Amino acid sequence: MTARLGVVLMAAALALYIVLVAQRAWLLLASGEPIAIAMGASLLLLPVLGAWGLWRELRFGSRAQTLARRLEAEGGLPAEEIDVRESGRPDRAQADALFPAYRADVEAHPDDWRAWFRLGLAYDGAGDRRRARHAVRTAIALERSDR
Repeated sequence: MTARLGVVLMAAALALYIVLVAQRAWLLLASGEPIAIAMGASLLLLPVLGAWGLWRELRFGSRAQTLARRLEAEGGLPAEEIDVRESGRPDRAQADALFPAYRADVEAHPDDWRAWFRLGLAYDGAGDRRRARHAVRTAIALERSDR
């Protein structure tokens, strides 16, 4: 619940930023001054990029959460418990020890979104967020193509 509240607060802050930048861009465009118009046009790009990024991340989070709930309902979430350090991060050595089994599962079942999602959880536990997100994105794409 705390993570969801954080997402809502960050999304609201970014939405406010997008609105304020767009307002400034409009004021610059309406000024009639050539340099201000150029600045206003370039400022319009920031809200568009911000809105796109916000939409993409919220969509990713929603889809990942949907897959996690579905996998949990099927009893397919990893059952292993990993110790957590005082900082709240998982014990990297324990996560690394579990990782080969999940990688082998993906190699054995490359078209199974469940295997990819579990691999993403293993990557996340090992602290590799970039690969974790890639694996979860692959799981989302595979699940969507199964429909």
